Amino acid sequence: MATMESLIGLVNRIQRACTVLGDHGGEGMSLWEALPSVAVVGGQSSGKSSVLESVVGRDFLPRGSGIVTRRPLVLQLHKTESGQEYAEFLHSSKKRFTDFAAVRQEIADETDRITGKSKAISNVPIHLSIYSPNVVNLTLIDLPGLTKVAVEGQPDSIVQDIEMMVRSYVEKPNSIILAISPANQDIATSDAIKLAREVDPSGERTFGVLTKLDLMDKGTSALDVLEGRAYRLQHPWVGIVNRSQADINKNVDMIYARRKEHEYFESSPEYGHLAHKMGSEYLAKLLSQHLELVIRQRIPSILALINKTIDELNAELDRIGRPIAVDSGAQLYTILELCRAFDRVFKQHIDGGRPGGDRIYKVFDHQLPAALKKLPFDRHLSLKNVQKVVSEADGYQPHLIAPEQGYRRLIDGSINYFKGPAEASVDAVHLVLKELVRKSMAETEELKRFPTLQADIAAAANDSLERFREASRKTVLRLVDMESSYLTVEFFRKLHLEPEKNQNPNSNSNVDRYTDNHFKKIGSNVTAYIGMVCETLRNSIPKAVVHCQVREARRALLNNFYTQVGRREKEKLGQMLDEDPALMEKRNSIAKRLELYKSARDEIDSVAWK
Repeated sequence: MATMESLIGLVNRIQRACTVLGDHGGEGMSLWEALPSVAVVGGQSSGKSSVLESVVGRDFLPRGSGIVTRRPLVLQLHKTESGQEYAEFLHSSKKRFTDFAAVRQEIADETDRITGKSKAISNVPIHLSIYSPNVVNLTLIDLPGLTKVAVEGQPDSIVQDIEMMVRSYVEKPNSIILAISPANQDIATSDAIKLAREVDPSGERTFGVLTKLDLMDKGTSALDVLEGRAYRLQHPWVGIVNRSQADINKNVDMIYARRKEHEYFESSPEYGHLAHKMGSEYLAKLLSQHLELVIRQRIPSILALINKTIDELNAELDRIGRPIAVDSGAQLYTILELCRAFDRVFKQHIDGGRPGGDRIYKVFDHQLPAALKKLPFDRHLSLKNVQKVVSEADGYQPHLIAPEQGYRRLIDGSINYFKGPAEASVDAVHLVLKELVRKSMAETEELKRFPTLQADIAAAANDSLERFREASRKTVLRLVDMESSYLTVEFFRKLHLEPEKNQNPNSNSNVDRYTDNHFKKIGSNVTAYIGMVCETLRNSIPKAVVHCQVREARRALLNNFYTQVGRREKEKLGQMLDEDPALMEKRNSIAKRLELYKSARDEIDSVAWK
């Protein structure tokens, strides 16, 4: 099963790829919006930035009056075992920041690069990854603080613009809402809770965080909120005590601040009984565990969206292609060269020059043995079933020396079970080969300009793989049938097969003709023989599959295609090389998005195999 680190890391990588290609929400159901994420929502001065810094354990966010966060900040936290803490930005991926004051300045500079000095907002996210032993694996999206009035230098629409941006993140069903509210204000007036109530009325996706508990008036407490009486959510409320402004001015160490926060709750007469469920460290762990759970639940729907989009993008690529005017000889040469380029990449995958071919070995080394171990021989060769089969084989006349017909029926029935793992091995290798065709197609750069030819080669390759699979299926089933057709008699001649008759004079039924020990011995003998057959098939099935599928795919994947292309007329060759210069930019854009979705599918597949 995939680990928390791999699942959250999977979403991190796909989110980063989405940002690079500009696929980060705003136009229908994008891949970005299908990915679970934690959106941090709060009004200005709610303590939102302080909560994030407490979770990270570092002072790294810009501060100031007015709207400081003007672009979504995708904050990806990576827990390390030890070593120096550092940060990386997606827009400057080769540079490591170890000075977190420089991180703060880079966020401000990168915001201004998109929005200018106008204090406007932008929905283009900034990606920041922080690596530290003091964090948990978690991804948070810091959104601009909700506000009620525009300040100098901001457009009049800023209030609505911010709400629309925040709403676009939190209204998606895959969004986890982290609603930040200050304890020294009435929860009924909380901007974050008001918005969360609108988009998540059941409270299933909302985590409530109450800040500034230490700033409440003496004699008052926030227990009604923290214990879920003032506003009930499906998840527990978490109280946070952030650094004071004086602590911030003095650059008080965040790790020390975490310790002080823990001491506050431990010693608090109001909140002491909740201390184990309070504080920034508890909040981070709670969110990390929940995010991992949601990702695991959403993977099937994410894959469905990816496959649907891949189909749509492939169809669009097929639709927009147009022919290039070249003579038929050059067209045929170009097509054959492109086929050879694809074939070289495919062979590199098979032979180990590129990754993927090793999955064929895993089928034989792991999947086939595991399937053989799960075969229900214990049930088939149970005492009760052996009695039934042997007695039915005897009919009205008990056997004289050994129940040969019963033995044969038990063996035939047992051997028949091997067909399932045999066919499953054929299908598993077929899927690997199909995936290698897909990968090879995507990695053959020269083919990306010609979607029609790409589709033709893929169809031809998959047709060949289907033929190889059918030949392989027939061969492995023939191997199993051969084991039923001729039994190794020497194996049984070495055994003592004389039946032990039941001496009970009142026994009249077929089932009672022989002793239980004799039936057990029959079952044991058949089990031993089937074990020998199993070992034989475990070795022969991979040989047959490699001979019929892998070797043939490496040797003759496109042979039929070459024959067909050689017979095509000039007009049909030109159609295969569709290329319209006026649509190149559009095609390139689609191809990049297609690569994103294919890459995302590969990422999910790689995690699912772990």
